[in-house]
Amino acid sequence: MFSVSPQLSTWSFYWHRESKKRSSSSSFSQNVQKLSTAAEEPVPAYFVKGGSVGPVESFPIAQTPIVDLSLLRSVSSKCSGKEQEDELEKLKSALSEWGCFQAIGHGIPTSFLDEFRGIAKEFFALPVEEKQKYARDPADLQGHGADPILSNEQVLDWSKRLFLKLLALDSRKLKLWPETTAEFRELLGEYFKEVKSVIDLLQKAMARSLDMEENCFSKKYGDRAFMAARFNHYPPCSIPDFVLGAKAHSDGSGTTVLLQDEEVEGRQVLKDDQWFRVPIVPGAFVVNVGDQMQIMSNGIFKSPPHRVTANAQNERISVAVFYFPDTKTEVEPNEGSISEERPQMYKKLENYAAINFECFQSGKTALDAVRL
Repeated sequence: MFSVSPQLSTWSFYWHRESKKRSSSSSFSQNVQKLSTAAEEPVPAYFVKGGSVGPVESFPIAQTPIVDLSLLRSVSSKCSGKEQEDELEKLKSALSEWGCFQAIGHGIPTSFLDEFRGIAKEFFALPVEEKQKYARDPADLQGHGADPILSNEQVLDWSKRLFLKLLALDSRKLKLWPETTAEFRELLGEYFKEVKSVIDLLQKAMARSLDMEENCFSKKYGDRAFMAARFNHYPPCSIPDFVLGAKAHSDGSGTTVLLQDEEVEGRQVLKDDQWFRVPIVPGAFVVNVGDQMQIMSNGIFKSPPHRVTANAQNERISVAVFYFPDTKTEVEPNEGSISEERPQMYKKLENYAAINFECFQSGKTALDAVRL
């Protein structure tokens, strides 16, 4: 089994270790806290990439499939067996080729999604001193803040975030759930339940699309699966071709469900060494495979590199929900995904989140590090 050493067995250890480095860069951190929402303000050099990203309109639009989740339920009165088989095949194709898709038919009213986006916008519009009440401790994941500062040479993301744990329930820090925005806590609690149901459905549908037992993926998440919401705020930027709202990365999760801004594009996905714009589909979630699902499917499903571009005129809001297996659960390719034609590609491991965090900070690719 591949694992980090016992004393490095949790993600929080890495976070705490790196926070010691950040504590020596206090003035640098203070400058990040002054991230301006005014496009005419000068952009600090530590946000600027080495080369140009290029005009957003120059990138082609991703032809990612639109999958109707209402057709994927084990028992559905809405469709015939043939329609369900076709939708499962579309799901498999999307996750094998793109690693992501647009999800409709999830059953969550558009009016509720609009209301949920609204509380995110209200929070990020609060005065700095109000948001500071929910600031992230340097040694913790949860709370409001910007990138962790690891060195004075680091290129930062042009964004601010509010990161809150949803599972395990006893890991929530409710003091960091904003009270200044009306109904924030109530709506986040309801949103968590709705998205968790979507993820549960998808775990089973992914397994069935590969002709596997439908609980083969979901049972790998263990008794203390980790689920978190990250609210993202991308302010306008005067030099969007040279700044990224989020650097290129793949998710260390099993599955990620993203609620995009309803008007402003920004997300891009990498396929065949080409960046593609992810379009806005009204009422849809963008769902992507994380690294751990790529491992569990033995590389059949792809964890796609993605990034977020900056915008000169408009701010952008999105909310990502990440679902991770319990750090103590052993993750490995499912037996049903291994064959003579496709031998086992990845090691057995636990706490991939910690491995992924360490690799990302050192400029390595975690999936390469755990490949056989």
